[in-house]
Amino acid sequence: MKVFNRNGPRPRTSLLPSQFICVTWKVATGMALSAFLLTPTLAWSQPVPGSLEVHWNEGASDCSATPQEPLQVHQYEPQTFILRQSPCADFEANFIYLLIGSDKALLIDTGAVADPKAMPLAKTILELLPDKDHKKLPLLVAHTHRHLDHRAGDPQFESLPSVQIVPIDLEGVRAFYGFNNWPNGTAHLDLGDRTVDVIPTPGHNKTHIAFYDDRTGILFSGDFLLPGRLLIEDSAAYHESALRVVDFLKTRPLTHILGGHIELNAAGRAYRFGSHYHPNEHRLELARADLTALPTALERFNGFYARYPNYILTNPIHNLLALAIIAVAVLIFVVWGVRRLLRRRRG
Repeated sequence: MKVFNRNGPRPRTSLLPSQFICVTWKVATGMALSAFLLTPTLAWSQPVPGSLEVHWNEGASDCSATPQEPLQVHQYEPQTFILRQSPCADFEANFIYLLIGSDKALLIDTGAVADPKAMPLAKTILELLPDKDHKKLPLLVAHTHRHLDHRAGDPQFESLPSVQIVPIDLEGVRAFYGFNNWPNGTAHLDLGDRTVDVIPTPGHNKTHIAFYDDRTGILFSGDFLLPGRLLIEDSAAYHESALRVVDFLKTRPLTHILGGHIELNAAGRAYRFGSHYHPNEHRLELARADLTALPTALERFNGFYARYPNYILTNPIHNLLALAIIAVAVLIFVVWGVRRLLRRRRG
């Protein structure tokens, strides 16, 4: 056997039996050590599995005649909880997420109902939090964006010990997470043995962010991407946000995309705005394919309305302006017609 290096072939050498055993032992030991060190890394990179086999509270056609629990709690896995506010409590029917680490917990959004009697959110969250050092685990209350239906429950947490609430204004959001070049870059929340990445996603609202959980591989997308109406405030920013999230997730596992609402039925049709009854709802979770298709959908968006199987693109401001223009045009036409009719009668 010849061993080559940069200077050409070396003379053939032989190993004594004792030397051969020593070399073989070193190689085997090195391989075993590498496998031992690599195995935890591979195991840690795999998301913790969870369950979404749950029938969400669909509200009722007559809420007064059909009593509803205000808050539904589903345990996705031992350290991840999904809470759904009843459509009878508020038509927004928000989804709220609780992520528990070893040092602190993260609550994503506080929903659309402020009254703790009507919506005992803080009480429920405290019951779900584990104890640490003979007191409840510290809690960080964050928001996907500043719209009221995602932060109305904040006052329930303001007087609680070991609770920190992230500001809702853009400057406060940027300062808290340390975004020096908004909306570029990502921030990281260390919950203790659990890291959550924070990704700027303006477009629906200037303050919008999404949360990626490395434990479960879930993207908590708020109103950025959900089975419902994607209300577009700034289409260019929305498109850039979609590209940003797609790029962020290229090298990361993605099990589910969980948004802030369900507004479609299983056939992809939207419920009437303000409806307290959601029969035959679309599933909460969306997939990577829904996300990767979003940039192209936004590029082709006509600025008013576009329907896709799992979401609807719409710009409410443009739609209102279009309706206003149509209404004015109709009014002008009616006035012109009435005046012409009156002239004929006079003639």
